[in-house]
Amino acid sequence: MFHPKVPTNPTPTGLVTPSSAEPIAPVRHFPPPAPVAHSSPRPAVHLTPGTALALVGGGAAVVLVVGAVLVSMLLAVAISGVSVAVCAVVLRSLLASGRTHR
Repeated sequence: MFHPKVPTNPTPTGLVTPSSAEPIAPVRHFPPPAPVAHSSPRPAVHLTPGTALALVGGGAAVVLVVGAVLVSMLLAVAISGVSVAVCAVVLRSLLASGRTHR
């Protein structure tokens, strides 16, 4: 099921037979034709002032939302780091006081 199936090719014989008995004409190379500007079947998009204002407002809203998400993630990481540091200080003081009071 998981083994690849490799197609088998017949072994080459080394004999080459021409496909036709007609003589081959020389190939002439011509320069490529100049590019032609094609008209697009789609109509061009025209922005009205209201549409442009809506696009700018939507872009600003997206930037604000992404910024708020990134800042909240940064704050979550900072708060987690501070809490781990406080736990380390408390554990260190508990271990140090346990050694001195014996």
